[in-house]
Amino acid sequence: MFQDNPLLAQLKQQIQETLPKKEGTIKATEKGFGFLEVDSKTSFFIPPPYMKKCMHGDKVMAIIRTEKEKEVAEPEELLEQGVTRFIGRVKLFKGRLNVVPDHPQLKKLQLKAKAKKGLDAKSFNEGDWVVGQVIRHPLKGDDGFFVEITSKITDADDKIAPWWVTLAQNDLPNSEPAGIDNWQINDDADLTRVDMTDVPFVTIDGESTKDMDDALYAKKLESGEFELTIAIADPTAYISPEDEMDQVARERGFTIYLPGRNIPMLPRDLADDLCSLKEDEVRPALCCKVTVAADGTIGENIEFFAATMKSHARLAYDKVSDWLETPETAEWEPTEAIAPIVKDLYDFSRARATWRETNAVVFPDRPDYRFELSEDNDVVAIHADMRRTANRLVEEAMITANICAGRILKSSESLGVYNTHAGFKTEKIKDVIELVNPEGELPFTQESIATLEGFAELRRWLGHQETSYLDNRIRKYQTYSEMGNEALPHYAMGLDIYATWTSPIRKYGDMINHRLLKSHILGKESVQVADEAVGEELALHRKHHKIAERNVGDWLYARTLAEEPSKGTIFNGEIFDINRAGMRVRLIENGAAAFIPGSLILDNKERIECNSDLGTVSIDKEMVYQLGDTLEIILSDVNVDTRSIVAKPKEVFADKPSEKTTAE
Repeated sequence: MFQDNPLLAQLKQQIQETLPKKEGTIKATEKGFGFLEVDSKTSFFIPPPYMKKCMHGDKVMAIIRTEKEKEVAEPEELLEQGVTRFIGRVKLFKGRLNVVPDHPQLKKLQLKAKAKKGLDAKSFNEGDWVVGQVIRHPLKGDDGFFVEITSKITDADDKIAPWWVTLAQNDLPNSEPAGIDNWQINDDADLTRVDMTDVPFVTIDGESTKDMDDALYAKKLESGEFELTIAIADPTAYISPEDEMDQVARERGFTIYLPGRNIPMLPRDLADDLCSLKEDEVRPALCCKVTVAADGTIGENIEFFAATMKSHARLAYDKVSDWLETPETAEWEPTEAIAPIVKDLYDFSRARATWRETNAVVFPDRPDYRFELSEDNDVVAIHADMRRTANRLVEEAMITANICAGRILKSSESLGVYNTHAGFKTEKIKDVIELVNPEGELPFTQESIATLEGFAELRRWLGHQETSYLDNRIRKYQTYSEMGNEALPHYAMGLDIYATWTSPIRKYGDMINHRLLKSHILGKESVQVADEAVGEELALHRKHHKIAERNVGDWLYARTLAEEPSKGTIFNGEIFDINRAGMRVRLIENGAAAFIPGSLILDNKERIECNSDLGTVSIDKEMVYQLGDTLEIILSDVNVDTRSIVAKPKEVFADKPSEKTTAE
C-alpha cells in the first residue's frame, strides 16, 4: 500500500541525506557479512542484506546508520569497482550457467552468467575453471550481478589446474613463444667477435638446467689478483629491436618460473639450444674481463667485448660443492685441466664475499624450497636447498659482472636498465632511529642512514644481532627495489651501481643492456633506448610473476599438507608478520606459510593483543611472541579450495579461571 507512496520515498531520501556518509573499501567475510574499511583503524559493520549490493574490494560511498544500537554501513554509491575480470568455477543451477569466483572473500557468491559470443554454453561442466567478466553491478543501478564467461581455462579435474589457473589469474602466457625455422646471426657489420674458443670456460648450473646463460673463467695471478672473464649468452645476436620476437620478449618481460615448470621468455630452440652455452659447442657471447684484487676490490680495467666461445666443461652445483667442501670424500672431481680454474674461481668468490661482508650488504642464508613432482603432477617431496659453495661462487661472479656493467653504462651516459633501491622511506627514517638507537649510543643518525654507506653499515649491524626482531621491524620501513633508466644506488645490496646483463635469455631488461654495451664497444649510438616505460613494464611483469609463483606454491602446499591436521604433526614456524588478527609463520621444514589467529593463541579477546606496529603479541600486557621468533606449531585446518593453512601453537595459553571457579 505504501511502497509506491511518493511522499514516503521523499521522506526516506531526506532522512538519508541527513545521515553521515563514509568512503571506504569493502572487506567481505566467508559468513556473508562484511566491513567498510575507512582506514587502518576505522571500520563499520555491513549486514548480509547490504553486502548483496557490493563485492569484496569495491571502493564505495556508504551511509552510516544505527540499527539495533549498532552503527552499520549501507553501500550507496560505487566509486571504483574492486573486481572486473576474475577466475571462477562453473556452477550449474537448474541447467543454467552460474560462476563462483575463486577468491577467499568471494566464494559465497554464486553469480548468474552467460557465455561470450562464440563459446558454447552447453560445453561447460560443473567445476570447470573459467575467466569471468562482471558486466552488471547493483550499485550501478543493475538488477543484481551478472557475469560474462570470456574463456575456459581447463576442466574441473585437471591436475595441472594450479598452473593454468594461476597463469590465467595473472594474465600470463601458458606456453613458450613459437620459434622460427632458421635463426640467423644478425650482428652489426662493424662488430668484431674475438675468438675465445681456446679459453677453458666452465658452466656451473643445476643438473637439469638447459638454458645455460653464463660461463666463467678465472686465473689467479702471482700478485694475488684474479683475472676474471664472464661470458654471457647473446640472444641479441639473433634478435634485433625491430624484430617481432623482440616485441614478444618485451611483452613477456621475463621467463616465468613456477614450481615444477618454467615458461621461457624466448623460444626454446633459442633459449635451450642455439644460445645455451653447451659444452663443446661454439656460441656467440658478450664478455666482460676485469681484474679483482686479493682483497676483493673490483679494478678499473673493465673491458666488454663480443666473442665466440666454447664451454669446456658442464659442471653441476652439488658436485662442484662436494669437491670444494670435502674433496677427500667427493665422488666427483674435475679434470686436471679444469681443476685449477674451479679452484681459482672459488678463491675469487671468497675474496669478493669478504669484501661485500665488510663494505656492502650480504643477505642471510635461507633455504630455497623446491617441489619435487611426479609425472602425474603430484608432490613427491619438498626439498629445502641451502646455497652451497658453488652457488655462492656463481653468485659472486654474477654480482661482479653486474657491477661492471653498471659502471660502464653510467660512464658512457647510457640510459640503461638499472636495478635500484632507495633505502628507507623518507618519512620512516626517524622511526628507524627511535627503534635501533633510542639512547644515541650507536653510530647511527637520521642523516647517516639516509646515505648508502650509513644504510649498509646499519644492515651489517642488524645481521650480527642475536635475534631477527629488529631486522623484521625495519624491513617494513624500507622502500621496494625498482628497475629504471637512472643510474642510482642499490641500497639493499650496499652498492653504488647495479645493472643486470647476465640473464638475457630470461630477462628482457638484460637484452636491452646487451645492446647498450655493444654500442659502448662500437662507440656508436645505441640501436635501442631504455625509456621510462621499460622500467615500469618490467616491474609490473616481475610483480605478476612473483604472485604467480607464490600462488602455485600455496596451492601445492595445501594439497600436500591437507591431511596434517588429523595427524597432529609438529612443525617449527618462524613469525614473519603480525597483524591485529594474529600472526603469520613460515614453516621451516618446507617453506609453507600459515596463519595463527589470535583466538588459537588465547580465546579471550580482552587479554590478548596482536600489535602490528610493534610486531608483538602480548597477553595481559606481557609480550609472549615477537617478529622473528620460532615456535612449535600444529596445523589445525588446511583448506585446499582457498589454499589457506591455519595453525596453532603446540603450547597454548590457558585462560584465567572464572570468579565462580576460583570461589569454589
